Amino acid sequence: MISLKNQVSGDLLQVYAKPNGLTYARLGMIVPKKIERHAVKRNWIKRIVRETFRKNWRSEYGDNMDWVIRLKRSIRKDESIRLVSEAQSLIIELQQCQDY
Repeated sequence: MISLKNQVSGDLLQVYAKPNGLTYARLGMIVPKKIERHAVKRNWIKRIVRETFRKNWRSEYGDNMDWVIRLKRSIRKDESIRLVSEAQSLIIELQQCQDY
């Protein structure tokens, strides 16, 4: 039996992946109100994460996967580059773990 890693975590984000039995991938994002109080900032974070996922998602690894990306702590506007780079590295790391 092959053991697949389902979750990777960084300083800002956690990324989970699980097979969904469908022919397409789905993305879910969790940006808790407890961490980011303002809806504008929560939506801004979701836009950044969604675009990062879209640019770094490779269909040969994730066609039948559910992906959930969760914010772990509050970020400042000047940390957006760090958010993008961490999201990229975690998505790629988890995709490589799924490659068997």
